[in-house]
Amino acid sequence: MRTSSHLHFLSAFVLSIAALSLHAQTDVSASVYGAFSSATTANSTVESPSNQAGALVELRHIWNPLAGVEATYSYNRANQAYSSLTYPPCPVGGSACGPTTTTAAVPANAHEISGDWVASVKLANLRPFALAGGGVLLNVPTAGTVTATQTSCALLNSLCSLTTTSIATETQTKAVFVYGAGVDWTVLPHLGVRVQYRGNLYRAPDLATVFASTNSFTHSSEPMLGAFFRF
Repeated sequence: MRTSSHLHFLSAFVLSIAALSLHAQTDVSASVYGAFSSATTANSTVESPSNQAGALVELRHIWNPLAGVEATYSYNRANQAYSSLTYPPCPVGGSACGPTTTTAAVPANAHEISGDWVASVKLANLRPFALAGGGVLLNVPTAGTVTATQTSCALLNSLCSLTTTSIATETQTKAVFVYGAGVDWTVLPHLGVRVQYRGNLYRAPDLATVFASTNSFTHSSEPMLGAFFRF
């Protein structure tokens, strides 16, 4: 009886491992996406990221529906436009001075590395999934300096003066929270299509040193389309 019980237990264990192996998947994928980021406003500074195209590479391994991990690298252009409105001190009764508007555009690249947990379920040739994780976002200006434009207008008339100056830029590294969902569609035994949405939450980078930091969180939406190869 004891031997029979052991055999039943061993059989059940082997069948469980086999069942889990049906869900196992290791793949590498490449996707293209659009990065749509939100503007931030604080401390008299408005920061407006431009919408850009990018590319993502993923290495993913799934053990079972609740246990999967992936490592990702993504790149996209990340140009930033900055503007600020300041009120320099004026003499009492003075009318020749007024508010000053400063603007600058900083061309930059964004590199993101993340590690994510993935939950998924296999349904025929489809595998819906959800993910959450974190990593680092590196924002790198493509030039050490950019030109800032200052416009000063008088209080009591329409006279304005315009000046330009060179300002320094700096690289910023930010922690990023990543979440998303999507679906894999297996077209051939080892090849398929991946459609997903990923969202990034992070603090807005301060790439132009002359502007006060907004110190605000911003969000990027990234709809993606790509292909995966399953090993």
